[in-house]
Amino acid sequence: MLLNGKNAIVYGAAGGIGTAMSTAFARAGAKVHVTGRTAKTLDALADRIRADGGQAEPAVVDALDEGAVTAHADAVAARDGSVDISVCLIDIADHQGTPLVDMALEDFERPIRIAVRSTFLTARAAARHMIRQRSGVILTFGGDGGGEPMRDYSIGGLQVALNAVDFLRRQLAAELGQHGIRVLGLHTGGVPEGIPAELDARHGITDSIVAKTMLKRAATFADVGNVAVFAASDLAASMTATSLNITGGAVSD
Repeated sequence: MLLNGKNAIVYGAAGGIGTAMSTAFARAGAKVHVTGRTAKTLDALADRIRADGGQAEPAVVDALDEGAVTAHADAVAARDGSVDISVCLIDIADHQGTPLVDMALEDFERPIRIAVRSTFLTARAAARHMIRQRSGVILTFGGDGGGEPMRDYSIGGLQVALNAVDFLRRQLAAELGQHGIRVLGLHTGGVPEGIPAELDARHGITDSIVAKTMLKRAATFADVGNVAVFAASDLAASMTATSLNITGGAVSD
């Protein structure tokens, strides 16, 4: 299996994308440390992974808590010998639908603060162990915010947050490459399975996502999991400082 013997930490593991990546990592042979803020959902996810023959360890960890993130990564490394894969997928609590000129400062800056802080803290905690190992993969999710601003619908601070994380990913790759650590992003252009039905019905978001693709279909949760496994595996050993394009051709470069 592609990730046999690897230890992965997934922050925000019980969400849609987090579940997809966690289960895919486990199917590929990794021991997956599923973390988040709600023990019940984490336990349920870990139980499902184990029932399918995988390895999973749940832990309540707030990815915005510096001490908790560091202590958990240290515990994983001490107990299991390594931290090989790290990905932060927590909800960044973005506010959408309100024009920027009418938006409260807190609603605008919240997703930026959450996304940048959680990515920095989780990547730093993992990288300190990966440097010692001379290997490891840090993944980010969401792409670069789509490149072009939205014209017909305001998504608040979301695109700003994604662009900030994208630059942080590239800076981490530049600094960590000398230690054998790879840092990659996954860019989907949107996953309709994760869009609330009411919001989708009101704004036609799925149709908009699909219309921009060449394949006339958007990425699925399963697609994201499969690409994450490839990115984290030795099959992608020469890839870093780049984004894996799973937009169905919506982004062609």
